Amino acid sequence: MRLYHDALYDWSKPVDSVWETDRNTLPAPTTPRLETDETTEIAIIGGGYCGLSAAYHLARAGINVRVLEAGSIGWGASGRNGGFCSIGASFLGPAELNTIYGQDETLAFYRSLIDAVHLVESLAQEERIDFKKQGDGVWTLAHKSNRLQELQSQADLMAKLGVGAQIISAREFANQAFVSTEQFGALFEPVGFGLHPLAYCLGLADAATRRGAKINAHARVLSWHHENGSHRLVTGQGSIRAKRVIIAANGWLPEDLVPELYGRSLPVMSNIVTTRPLTGDEIARQHWRTQAPASNTRAHLAYLRMLPGNRLMYGGRGDTTGSPSGLKAMSSHLARRMARMFPAFTGAETTHSWRGLISATRRMTPAIGELESDPSVSYAFGCHGNGVAFMTWAGRELANRVTGIARELPAPLRGLPPKFPIPALRLWALRLMLLRARIADEL
Repeated sequence: MRLYHDALYDWSKPVDSVWETDRNTLPAPTTPRLETDETTEIAIIGGGYCGLSAAYHLARAGINVRVLEAGSIGWGASGRNGGFCSIGASFLGPAELNTIYGQDETLAFYRSLIDAVHLVESLAQEERIDFKKQGDGVWTLAHKSNRLQELQSQADLMAKLGVGAQIISAREFANQAFVSTEQFGALFEPVGFGLHPLAYCLGLADAATRRGAKINAHARVLSWHHENGSHRLVTGQGSIRAKRVIIAANGWLPEDLVPELYGRSLPVMSNIVTTRPLTGDEIARQHWRTQAPASNTRAHLAYLRMLPGNRLMYGGRGDTTGSPSGLKAMSSHLARRMARMFPAFTGAETTHSWRGLISATRRMTPAIGELESDPSVSYAFGCHGNGVAFMTWAGRELANRVTGIARELPAPLRGLPPKFPIPALRLWALRLMLLRARIADEL
Protein backbone atom coordinates (compact mmCIF):
# COMPACT_ATOMS: atom_id res chain seq x y z
CA MET A 1 0.00 0.00 0.00
CA ARG A 2 2.98 2.34 0.42
CA LEU A 3 3.73 4.57 -2.55
CA TYR A 4 7.09 5.90 -1.35
CA HIS A 5 10.39 4.67 0.03
CA ASP A 6 10.20 3.05 3.48
CA ALA A 7 12.24 5.92 4.94
CA LEU A 8 9.12 8.06 4.77
CA TYR A 9 7.22 5.68 7.05
CA ASP A 10 9.69 5.23 9.90
CA TRP A 11 7.58 6.42 12.84
CA SER A 12 10.40 5.68 15.29
CA LYS A 13 12.64 8.52 14.08
CA PRO A 14 12.03 12.22 14.70
CA VAL A 15 11.99 14.57 11.74
CA ASP A 16 15.02 16.81 11.18
CA SER A 17 12.93 19.97 11.10
CA VAL A 18 13.69 23.37 12.57
CA TRP A 19 10.53 22.94 14.64
CA GLU A 20 11.65 19.63 16.13
CA THR A 21 14.73 21.28 17.64
CA ASP A 22 12.33 23.19 19.93
CA ARG A 23 10.37 20.15 21.18
CA ASN A 24 11.99 20.12 24.63
CA THR A 25 10.87 23.72 25.22
CA LEU A 26 7.25 23.12 24.16
CA PRO A 27 4.26 21.63 26.04
CA ALA A 28 4.70 17.95 26.90
CA PRO A 29 1.24 16.35 26.99
CA THR A 30 0.83 12.98 28.67
CA THR A 31 0.96 10.42 25.86
CA PRO A 32 1.85 6.96 27.23
CA ARG A 33 2.21 3.88 25.06
CA LEU A 34 -0.81 1.59 24.87
CA GLU A 35 0.20 -1.66 26.61
CA THR A 36 -3.15 -3.15 27.64
CA ASP A 37 -6.56 -3.93 26.15
CA GLU A 38 -8.91 -1.05 26.88
CA THR A 39 -12.35 0.32 25.96
CA THR A 40 -13.55 3.77 24.88
CA GLU A 41 -16.54 5.33 23.17
CA ILE A 42 -14.63 6.92 20.28
CA ALA A 43 -11.23 5.85 18.97
CA ILE A 44 -9.31 8.24 16.73
CA ILE A 45 -6.56 7.10 14.36
CA GLY A 46 -4.11 9.97 13.98
CA GLY A 47 -2.73 12.46 16.49
CA GLY A 48 -2.40 15.51 14.26
CA TYR A 49 -4.55 18.63 14.11
CA CYS A 50 -7.67 16.81 12.93
CA GLY A 51 -7.54 13.94 15.42
CA LEU A 52 -6.56 16.19 18.33
CA SER A 53 -9.25 18.74 17.50
CA ALA A 54 -11.86 15.99 17.30
CA ALA A 55 -10.65 14.59 20.63
CA TYR A 56 -10.65 18.02 22.25
CA HIS A 57 -14.21 18.83 21.18
CA LEU A 58 -15.52 15.35 22.03
CA ALA A 59 -13.92 15.47 25.47
CA ARG A 60 -15.48 18.87 26.09
CA ALA A 61 -18.83 17.28 25.30
CA GLY A 62 -18.20 14.67 27.99
CA ILE A 63 -17.45 11.80 25.63
CA ASN A 64 -14.81 9.17 26.39
CA VAL A 65 -12.27 9.42 23.56
CA ARG A 66 -8.90 7.87 22.78
CA VAL A 67 -6.31 9.02 20.21
CA LEU A 68 -3.88 6.51 18.68
CA GLU A 69 -0.81 8.06 17.02
CA ALA A 70 1.77 5.95 15.19
CA GLY A 71 4.71 8.18 16.11
CA SER A 72 5.28 10.89 18.66
CA ILE A 73 2.66 13.64 18.75
CA GLY A 74 3.43 16.00 15.90
CA TRP A 75 5.47 13.38 14.00
CA GLY A 76 3.36 13.75 10.86
CA ALA A 77 2.44 16.79 8.79
CA SER A 78 0.98 18.59 11.80
CA GLY A 79 4.42 18.95 13.37
CA ARG A 80 6.55 19.49 10.28
CA ASN A 81 4.58 21.76 7.90
CA GLY A 82 5.45 25.34 6.97
CA GLY A 83 3.23 26.90 9.63
CA PHE A 84 0.76 28.72 7.37
CA CYS A 85 -2.58 29.26 9.11
CA SER A 86 -4.54 30.57 6.16
CA ILE A 87 -7.53 30.25 3.85
CA GLY A 88 -7.25 27.27 1.54
CA ALA A 89 -7.79 23.51 1.23
CA SER A 90 -8.28 22.95 -2.49
CA PHE A 91 -6.22 22.93 -5.67
CA LEU A 92 -9.22 24.54 -7.43
CA GLY A 93 -9.68 28.29 -7.73
CA PRO A 94 -12.94 30.22 -7.19
CA ALA A 95 -13.94 30.11 -10.87
CA GLU A 96 -13.46 26.33 -11.06
CA LEU A 97 -15.36 25.77 -7.83
CA ASN A 98 -18.18 28.01 -9.07
CA THR A 99 -18.45 26.00 -12.28
CA ILE A 100 -18.62 22.67 -10.46
CA TYR A 101 -20.64 23.52 -7.34
CA GLY A 102 -22.33 26.88 -8.01
CA GLN A 103 -21.76 30.19 -6.27
CA ASP A 104 -23.74 29.49 -3.09
CA GLU A 105 -21.84 26.29 -2.29
CA THR A 106 -18.51 27.90 -3.21
CA LEU A 107 -19.19 30.79 -0.84
CA ALA A 108 -20.22 28.34 1.89
CA PHE A 109 -16.95 26.48 1.37
CA TYR A 110 -14.89 29.66 1.72
CA ARG A 111 -16.86 30.71 4.80
CA SER A 112 -15.76 27.43 6.35
CA LEU A 113 -12.12 28.16 5.46
CA ILE A 114 -12.31 31.62 7.04
CA ASP A 115 -14.01 30.13 10.10
CA ALA A 116 -11.17 27.60 10.32
CA VAL A 117 -8.55 30.34 10.72
CA HIS A 118 -10.63 32.01 13.42
CA LEU A 119 -11.09 28.65 15.16
CA VAL A 120 -7.32 28.22 15.55
CA GLU A 121 -7.07 31.71 17.05
CA SER A 122 -9.96 31.15 19.46
CA LEU A 123 -8.65 27.76 20.60
CA ALA A 124 -5.23 29.24 21.25
CA GLN A 125 -6.73 32.10 23.24
CA GLU A 126 -9.07 29.93 25.31
CA GLU A 127 -6.50 27.20 26.01
CA ARG A 128 -3.50 29.53 26.26
CA ILE A 129 -1.58 27.84 23.45
CA ASP A 130 1.51 29.85 22.57
CA PHE A 131 2.03 29.00 18.92
CA LYS A 132 4.45 31.88 18.22
CA LYS A 133 2.19 33.90 15.93
CA GLN A 134 3.87 35.85 13.10
CA GLY A 135 2.26 38.42 10.83
CA ASP A 136 -1.33 39.48 10.24
CA GLY A 137 -2.29 38.24 6.80
CA VAL A 138 -0.90 36.14 3.97
CA TRP A 139 0.73 37.08 0.66
CA THR A 140 0.32 35.32 -2.70
CA LEU A 141 2.83 36.49 -5.31
CA ALA A 142 2.14 36.51 -9.05
CA HIS A 143 5.23 34.85 -10.53
CA LYS A 144 4.29 36.20 -13.97
CA SER A 145 2.35 39.31 -14.95
CA ASN A 146 -0.49 37.28 -16.48
CA ARG A 147 -1.13 35.55 -13.13
CA LEU A 148 -2.25 38.73 -11.40
CA GLN A 149 -5.72 38.43 -12.94
CA GLU A 150 -6.12 35.00 -11.36
CA LEU A 151 -5.46 36.57 -7.99
CA GLN A 152 -8.07 39.24 -8.71
CA SER A 153 -10.78 36.56 -8.85
CA GLN A 154 -9.76 35.45 -5.36
CA ALA A 155 -9.92 39.05 -4.11
CA ASP A 156 -13.38 39.47 -5.67
CA LEU A 157 -14.65 36.36 -3.91
CA MET A 158 -13.20 37.53 -0.60
CA ALA A 159 -15.03 40.84 -1.02
CA LYS A 160 -18.35 38.96 -1.25
CA LEU A 161 -17.51 37.43 2.12
CA GLY A 162 -16.63 40.75 3.72
CA VAL A 163 -12.87 40.20 3.64
CA GLY A 164 -10.87 43.18 2.43
CA ALA A 165 -8.30 41.37 0.32
CA GLN A 166 -6.13 43.64 -1.84
CA ILE A 167 -4.29 43.36 -5.13
CA ILE A 168 -1.13 45.42 -5.08
CA SER A 169 1.44 46.24 -7.77
CA ALA A 170 4.97 44.90 -7.94
CA ARG A 171 6.33 48.24 -6.74
CA GLU A 172 3.93 48.38 -3.79
CA PHE A 173 4.79 44.82 -2.83
CA ALA A 174 8.50 45.59 -2.88
CA ASN A 175 7.87 48.56 -0.60
CA GLN A 176 5.69 46.62 1.84
CA ALA A 177 7.19 43.12 1.88
CA PHE A 178 10.44 42.26 0.07
CA VAL A 179 12.25 42.40 -3.25
CA SER A 180 12.25 39.27 -5.39
CA THR A 181 13.20 38.41 -8.95
CA GLU A 182 9.91 36.54 -9.24
CA GLN A 183 7.03 38.84 -8.39
CA PHE A 184 4.71 40.89 -10.58
CA GLY A 185 2.32 42.05 -7.90
CA ALA A 186 0.54 40.16 -5.18
CA LEU A 187 -2.69 39.40 -3.35
CA PHE A 188 -2.83 40.23 0.35
CA GLU A 189 -5.46 38.47 2.45
CA PRO A 190 -5.86 39.90 5.97
CA VAL A 191 -7.11 36.53 7.27
CA GLY A 192 -4.21 34.30 8.31
CA PHE A 193 -0.76 34.32 9.87
CA GLY A 194 2.32 32.21 10.45
CA LEU A 195 2.85 30.00 13.49
CA HIS A 196 5.10 27.32 14.97
CA PRO A 197 3.25 24.19 13.82
CA LEU A 198 4.70 21.82 16.41
CA ALA A 199 4.01 24.27 19.25
CA TYR A 200 0.39 24.45 18.13
CA CYS A 201 0.09 20.67 17.73
CA LEU A 202 1.53 19.91 21.17
CA GLY A 203 -0.52 22.71 22.70
CA LEU A 204 -3.68 21.25 21.20
CA ALA A 205 -2.76 17.80 22.51
CA ASP A 206 -2.17 19.25 25.96
CA ALA A 207 -5.54 21.02 25.85
CA ALA A 208 -7.28 17.80 24.78
CA THR A 209 -5.77 15.81 27.67
CA ARG A 210 -6.66 18.51 30.17
CA ARG A 211 -10.25 18.27 28.93
CA GLY A 212 -10.26 14.52 29.52
CA ALA A 213 -9.13 12.92 26.26
CA LYS A 214 -6.56 10.13 26.39
CA ILE A 215 -3.71 10.06 23.89
CA ASN A 216 -1.37 7.17 23.14
CA ALA A 217 1.78 7.94 21.17
CA HIS A 218 3.79 5.24 19.36
CA ALA A 219 0.55 3.28 19.02
CA ARG A 220 0.30 2.47 15.33
CA VAL A 221 -2.84 0.51 14.48
CA LEU A 222 -1.72 -2.78 12.93
CA SER A 223 -5.08 -4.48 12.51
CA TRP A 224 -8.78 -3.66 12.79
CA HIS A 225 -11.44 -6.20 13.74
CA HIS A 226 -15.22 -6.00 14.08
CA GLU A 227 -16.44 -7.76 17.21
CA ASN A 228 -20.04 -7.88 18.45
CA GLY A 229 -21.05 -4.53 16.99
CA SER A 230 -17.88 -2.71 18.04
CA HIS A 231 -14.43 -2.04 16.63
CA ARG A 232 -11.17 -3.41 18.00
CA LEU A 233 -8.02 -1.57 16.96
CA VAL A 234 -4.89 -3.59 17.67
CA THR A 235 -1.50 -1.91 18.17
CA GLY A 236 1.89 -3.46 18.86
CA GLN A 237 1.34 -4.01 22.57
CA GLY A 238 -2.35 -3.41 23.25
CA SER A 239 -5.76 -2.74 21.75
CA ILE A 240 -8.74 -0.43 21.98
CA ARG A 241 -12.38 -1.45 21.69
CA ALA A 242 -14.68 1.40 20.57
CA LYS A 243 -18.23 2.02 19.42
CA ARG A 244 -17.07 4.48 16.76
CA VAL A 245 -13.84 5.22 14.93
CA ILE A 246 -12.57 8.48 13.41
CA ILE A 247 -9.83 8.25 10.77
CA ALA A 248 -7.72 11.41 10.85
CA ALA A 249 -4.44 10.40 9.20
CA ASN A 250 -4.58 12.59 6.03
CA GLY A 251 -1.35 12.02 4.04
CA TRP A 252 -0.72 8.77 5.91
CA LEU A 253 -4.28 7.45 5.37
CA PRO A 254 -4.38 3.75 6.48
CA GLU A 255 -5.65 2.31 3.21
CA ASP A 256 -4.46 -1.16 4.24
CA LEU A 257 -6.92 -1.12 7.14
CA VAL A 258 -9.94 0.35 5.33
CA PRO A 259 -10.45 -0.98 1.79
CA GLU A 260 -13.18 1.60 1.14
CA LEU A 261 -10.52 4.33 1.38
CA TYR A 262 -8.07 2.65 -1.00
CA GLY A 263 -7.17 4.89 -3.92
CA ARG A 264 -9.16 7.90 -2.68
CA SER A 265 -6.14 10.02 -1.73
CA LEU A 266 -2.90 10.95 -3.43
CA PRO A 267 -0.12 11.59 -0.90
CA VAL A 268 2.05 14.39 -2.30
CA MET A 269 5.46 15.16 -0.88
CA SER A 270 6.37 18.66 0.24
CA ASN A 271 9.97 19.60 1.07
CA ILE A 272 11.27 22.45 3.24
CA VAL A 273 14.67 23.94 3.97
CA THR A 274 15.71 26.67 6.39
CA THR A 275 18.80 28.83 6.22
CA ARG A 276 21.26 29.85 8.87
CA PRO A 277 20.39 33.18 10.51
CA LEU A 278 20.73 35.81 7.79
CA THR A 279 22.79 38.92 8.41
CA GLY A 280 21.30 42.39 8.62
CA ASP A 281 23.06 43.29 5.37
CA GLU A 282 21.61 40.27 3.53
CA ILE A 283 18.09 41.09 4.71
CA ALA A 284 18.50 44.78 3.85
CA ARG A 285 19.60 43.93 0.30
CA GLN A 286 16.27 42.12 -0.24
CA HIS A 287 14.40 44.97 1.53
CA TRP A 288 12.64 42.43 3.78
CA ARG A 289 9.89 44.12 5.82
CA THR A 290 7.15 41.56 6.38
CA GLN A 291 6.58 38.77 8.87
CA ALA A 292 3.55 37.47 6.98
CA PRO A 293 3.96 34.12 5.21
CA ALA A 294 3.98 34.09 1.40
CA SER A 295 3.55 31.69 -1.50
CA ASN A 296 3.53 32.14 -5.26
CA THR A 297 1.30 31.20 -8.18
CA ARG A 298 3.58 28.58 -9.65
CA ALA A 299 1.84 25.26 -10.19
CA HIS A 300 5.02 23.79 -8.70
CA LEU A 301 4.57 26.18 -5.76
CA ALA A 302 7.06 27.95 -3.57
CA TYR A 303 6.14 28.99 -0.04
CA LEU A 304 8.29 30.91 2.38
CA ARG A 305 8.54 32.78 5.68
CA MET A 306 11.15 34.78 7.52
CA LEU A 307 11.28 32.98 10.86
CA PRO A 308 12.25 34.47 14.22
CA GLY A 309 16.01 34.81 14.32
CA ASN A 310 16.06 35.79 10.62
CA ARG A 311 16.11 32.28 9.21
CA LEU A 312 14.39 31.99 5.83
CA MET A 313 12.13 28.98 5.49
CA TYR A 314 11.58 27.92 1.87
CA GLY A 315 9.38 25.04 0.70
CA GLY A 316 8.07 23.44 -2.46
CA ARG A 317 7.04 20.25 -4.24
CA GLY A 318 9.08 17.93 -6.39
CA ASP A 319 10.39 14.68 -4.90
CA THR A 320 8.44 11.58 -5.89
CA THR A 321 10.66 8.91 -4.35
CA GLY A 322 10.81 9.47 -0.59
CA SER A 323 14.32 8.04 -0.56
CA PRO A 324 17.25 9.56 1.38
CA SER A 325 18.85 10.54 -1.94
CA GLY A 326 15.59 12.23 -2.96
CA LEU A 327 15.68 14.34 0.19
CA LYS A 328 19.25 15.41 -0.55
CA ALA A 329 18.43 16.26 -4.17
CA MET A 330 15.37 18.32 -3.19
CA SER A 331 17.37 20.19 -0.57
CA SER A 332 19.84 21.30 -3.24
CA HIS A 333 17.01 22.09 -5.66
CA LEU A 334 15.18 24.29 -3.16
CA ALA A 335 18.41 26.10 -2.24
CA ARG A 336 18.93 26.94 -5.93
CA ARG A 337 15.35 28.13 -6.38
CA MET A 338 15.64 30.26 -3.26
CA ALA A 339 18.87 31.85 -4.51
CA ARG A 340 17.24 32.69 -7.86
CA MET A 341 14.38 34.46 -6.09
CA PHE A 342 16.63 36.15 -3.52
CA PRO A 343 20.12 36.77 -4.93
CA ALA A 344 21.32 38.35 -1.68
CA PHE A 345 20.81 34.99 0.05
CA THR A 346 23.01 33.05 -2.37
CA GLY A 347 25.51 31.12 -0.33
CA ALA A 348 23.42 31.17 2.85
CA GLU A 349 23.78 27.53 3.82
CA THR A 350 20.75 25.53 4.90
CA THR A 351 20.71 24.17 8.44
CA HIS A 352 17.62 21.94 8.23
CA SER A 353 15.99 19.97 5.41
CA TRP A 354 12.90 17.81 5.80
CA ARG A 355 9.73 16.64 4.07
CA GLY A 356 6.27 15.27 4.68
CA LEU A 357 3.07 14.23 2.95
CA ILE A 358 0.04 16.32 2.14
CA SER A 359 -3.13 14.69 0.86
CA ALA A 360 -4.82 15.50 -2.45
CA THR A 361 -8.02 13.99 -3.84
CA ARG A 362 -9.10 13.38 -7.40
CA ARG A 363 -11.80 16.05 -7.13
CA MET A 364 -9.20 18.42 -5.58
CA THR A 365 -11.28 19.27 -2.51
CA PRO A 366 -11.28 17.73 0.99
CA ALA A 367 -13.46 14.82 2.09
CA ILE A 368 -15.47 14.65 5.31
CA GLY A 369 -18.13 12.09 6.18
CA GLU A 370 -18.91 8.52 7.21
CA LEU A 371 -18.34 5.28 5.34
CA GLU A 372 -21.45 4.11 3.48
CA SER A 373 -20.64 0.54 4.47
CA ASP A 374 -20.32 1.47 8.15
CA PRO A 375 -21.65 4.84 9.40
CA SER A 376 -19.87 4.30 12.71
CA VAL A 377 -16.58 5.10 10.91
CA SER A 378 -15.93 8.78 10.15
CA TYR A 379 -13.09 10.32 8.15
CA ALA A 380 -11.52 13.60 7.11
CA PHE A 381 -8.65 13.96 4.64
CA GLY A 382 -7.48 15.90 1.60
CA CYS A 383 -6.42 19.28 3.00
CA HIS A 384 -4.28 19.95 -0.13
CA GLY A 385 -1.39 21.38 1.82
CA ASN A 386 -3.39 23.75 4.02
CA GLY A 387 -4.02 21.67 7.08
CA VAL A 388 -3.24 23.93 10.04
CA ALA A 389 -6.58 25.70 9.92
CA PHE A 390 -8.69 23.35 7.84
CA MET A 391 -7.88 20.10 9.64
CA THR A 392 -8.51 21.77 13.00
CA TRP A 393 -11.93 22.77 11.65
CA ALA A 394 -12.49 19.30 10.17
CA GLY A 395 -11.78 17.72 13.55
CA ARG A 396 -14.41 19.90 15.18
CA GLU A 397 -16.87 19.01 12.43
CA LEU A 398 -16.28 15.30 12.97
CA ALA A 399 -16.90 15.77 16.69
CA ASN A 400 -20.10 17.66 15.93
CA ARG A 401 -21.23 14.87 13.60
CA VAL A 402 -20.68 12.33 16.36
CA THR A 403 -22.67 14.41 18.86
CA GLY A 404 -25.40 15.17 16.33
CA ILE A 405 -25.08 18.96 16.25
CA ALA A 406 -23.36 19.39 12.86
CA ARG A 407 -24.97 21.34 10.04
CA GLU A 408 -24.86 20.18 6.44
CA LEU A 409 -21.40 20.49 4.97
CA PRO A 410 -20.69 22.64 1.92
CA ALA A 411 -20.90 20.53 -1.23
CA PRO A 412 -17.14 20.55 -1.99
CA LEU A 413 -16.52 18.71 1.30
CA ARG A 414 -19.23 16.08 1.27
CA GLY A 415 -18.48 12.40 1.14
CA LEU A 416 -15.77 10.28 -0.40
CA PRO A 417 -14.06 11.52 -3.57
CA PRO A 418 -13.83 9.14 -6.54
CA LYS A 419 -10.89 6.77 -6.69
CA PHE A 420 -7.86 7.59 -8.76
CA PRO A 421 -7.76 5.46 -11.94
CA ILE A 422 -5.57 2.41 -11.29
CA PRO A 423 -4.66 3.43 -7.72
CA ALA A 424 -1.48 1.35 -7.74
CA LEU A 425 -0.12 3.73 -10.41
CA ARG A 426 -0.93 6.95 -8.53
CA LEU A 427 2.74 7.80 -8.18
CA TRP A 428 3.14 7.82 -11.95
CA ALA A 429 0.07 10.04 -12.20
CA LEU A 430 1.73 12.41 -9.73
CA ARG A 431 4.91 12.49 -11.79
CA LEU A 432 2.87 13.41 -14.84
CA MET A 433 1.08 16.14 -12.87
CA LEU A 434 4.40 17.60 -11.75
CA LEU A 435 5.70 17.55 -15.31
CA ARG A 436 2.60 19.44 -16.46
CA ALA A 437 3.13 21.85 -13.57
CA ARG A 438 6.63 22.65 -14.80
CA ILE A 439 5.26 23.37 -18.26
CA ALA A 440 2.38 25.46 -16.88
CA ASP A 441 4.82 27.53 -14.83
CA GLU A 442 6.51 28.69 -18.02
CA LEU A 443 3.31 29.70 -19.85
